[in-house]
Amino acid sequence: MKRSEINRIIRDAKTFMASKQFILPPWAYWSIADWKKNRDIASEVTENFLGWDITDFGSGDFLRRGLFLFTLRNGKYKVDKKPYSEKVMIVEENQETPMHYHWSKMEDIICRGGGNLVIELYNSTDDGKFDDTPVIFRKDGVRSSVEAGGKVILTPGESICLEQGMYHRFYGEPDKGTVLVGEVSAVNDDANDNCFYEPVGRFPVVDEDEEPLHLLVSDYRIFL
Repeated sequence: MKRSEINRIIRDAKTFMASKQFILPPWAYWSIADWKKNRDIASEVTENFLGWDITDFGSGDFLRRGLFLFTLRNGKYKVDKKPYSEKVMIVEENQETPMHYHWSKMEDIICRGGGNLVIELYNSTDDGKFDDTPVIFRKDGVRSSVEAGGKVILTPGESICLEQGMYHRFYGEPDKGTVLVGEVSAVNDDANDNCFYEPVGRFPVVDEDEEPLHLLVSDYRIFL
C-alpha cells in the first residue's frame, strides 16, 4: 500500500469516527517526533501494538478486501496482567475481511453504528478446514444457529460472540452505509493467533511515497 493511501484512509477514518462521536486517546494524534519524545513512558502502546492498523490483506485493493482498525487497549501474554483487548474498526459496504479464526482469542464483535455488518460463519475441523455442521452462536447473549456458511446480520447496537475455532468473514451490507464496529476480546496477538483459510498478508508492505500522518502499529519497530 502507498503511504499516501494509508494517510487518506486515516483522514477519512477520523472524519467518520467524529461523526459518530467516537473519540480516540490523545496519543493517537502524535507525530513521529512526539513518539520519540514519549517513547519510554508510552512503552505499553508500542509493545502491545496499540494504535492505527490498516491492511489490504495483500490484495492491492483496500476497498474490496481490507480493514481499518484502531487498537485502544491490549494486554500481552506472559508479560503484563491485562487479559483483555478492545478495538474499533471501520468496514465499508462489501469490503471483505477474509475468512479466519483464532486459536486463543474469544471475541465479541459489536455493530456500533452506521450500516449493518454481515458475518459468515463456519465451524472448523481439526485440520483447519470448513466443517459442514451448524454453527451455534450467541447474539447479545441469546443463543441461535445458522447452517455452515450461513450469514448473521448485525444492526447498530447488536453483537455476536465468536468462540475459538469459529471461522468468520465479514463485510458491510450493501446499500446500508459504512459501519462502525467494535471488538472486545481476550488479549489480541495478530502475529500468532490468526488462522486464515487462504494465505493473506496481515500487515501491509508500505510504499513510502510521502511522510506518515500517524504511525501504524507495524511502523513502530521501523521508525522508533
